[in-house]
Amino acid sequence: MHYTRLGRTALKISRLCVGTVNFGGRVDEEDGHRILDRALDLGLNFVDTANMYGWRVHKGYTEETIGRWFAKDPSCRDRTVLATKVGNEMSGAPNQSGLSARHIVASCEASLRRLQTDRIDLFQLHHVDRTAPWDEIWQALDLLVSQGKVLYVGSSNFAGWHVAMAQEAAGRRHFLGLVSEQCAYNLVTRLPELELIPAARAYGMAVLPWSPLHGGLLGGVLAKLREGSAVKSAQGRAVPALEEHRGRIEAYEELCRELGEHPAQVGLAWVLSRPGVTAPVIGPRSVEQLDSAVAALDLTLPHDALTRLDALFPGPRAEAPEAWITT
Repeated sequence: MHYTRLGRTALKISRLCVGTVNFGGRVDEEDGHRILDRALDLGLNFVDTANMYGWRVHKGYTEETIGRWFAKDPSCRDRTVLATKVGNEMSGAPNQSGLSARHIVASCEASLRRLQTDRIDLFQLHHVDRTAPWDEIWQALDLLVSQGKVLYVGSSNFAGWHVAMAQEAAGRRHFLGLVSEQCAYNLVTRLPELELIPAARAYGMAVLPWSPLHGGLLGGVLAKLREGSAVKSAQGRAVPALEEHRGRIEAYEELCRELGEHPAQVGLAWVLSRPGVTAPVIGPRSVEQLDSAVAALDLTLPHDALTRLDALFPGPRAEAPEAWITT
């Protein structure tokens, strides 16, 4: 297994993170536990969830599923770098969403109970909260870190300037600050290259791309549709995206056939090859999908293929501000 550090920290994580967004509704508990068992067997030690995951059953269900997995074999907890999130709405009641000190602390306590653990390795702010001042956010997180309930803090779905504000506020408190950012990033979605990834690199943060296959669009969707085996790629954002990008997806899948590689592995290998990327977050719905994703760790795309992929799915021609300077 390939390992790296979580940003500027000394914590070692696998270069793939097992995302659990599909646990509950798409993946039942038994299959979810099989996926987690297989992940540890393969050396994948990084597991990501969120307090609101499992909403197809009820919010918090996914954390409960992971908690029951830990309870079956407590040794799994020490072998796992566990990440969860706070910030999205848990109910319609006041103070059940956002990044107030009250909600951050209460959510952490609730996640600990559901996960059946005494600490969260990486506690991620699920989205920016424009109403919460950073002094309040860091005060709450400083408390949780001092209590040993949270070890590291990360962000998710932040802009580059949000990262900068967070880090500067943390620095004034002599606090470690954010050590990671989890953002949507793949061949189709390359906007993070403008400012977010450069900001994360400047501050020594890990970049954890979610949806590295753009909701299945880059996982061989056309072949699956022909076979009648499309599941995730036949619903959600992949449907309008396929309508918009069909010509490019046809060329992409043809390129993958020329390479003799599965499109899902090519798309994941591209993300893994990008500067600043630490560990893509995958969302396997089966052990077989997990094994396929792990195979991408050993796939090195040739320079010609990278050039053709860049032509098919062009990103910003430079980082900001050069990207929008005209001559």
